[in-house]
Amino acid sequence: EVQLVESGGGLVQAGESLRLSCAASGFTFGDFAIGWWRQAPGKDLERVSCKSSSDGSTTYADSAKGRFTQSSDNAKNMVYLQMNSLKPEDTAVYYCATEANCGLGLRSWGRGTQVTVSS
Repeated sequence: EVQLVESGGGLVQAGESLRLSCAASGFTFGDFAIGWWRQAPGKDLERVSCKSSSDGSTTYADSAKGRFTQSSDNAKNMVYLQMNSLKPEDTAVYYCATEANCGLGLRSWGRGTQVTVSS
């Protein structure tokens, strides 16, 4: 059974940084694409980043490019999202999630972690 557990959210001020962590289990890294999604109040779910299961490349939403970096520690089955220069519009619940490959639809996701950025 795939399990994804996010942590690291919190309340920060605009311009600060946070690192989110995702503890993954129940599958082998590389079998699925893995990444981060977010949902802001009143808005649709948005893919923030995704590491491809086919070539290992990571893609980012335009809103995340240059500020967010996804990384993995395969030995620990951990995935991270380093978020720098945070903006109030980054406020959302962030989810770690798997897909068959990036863009093919969610397969599994965790309960999420709240990120709140104050201005």
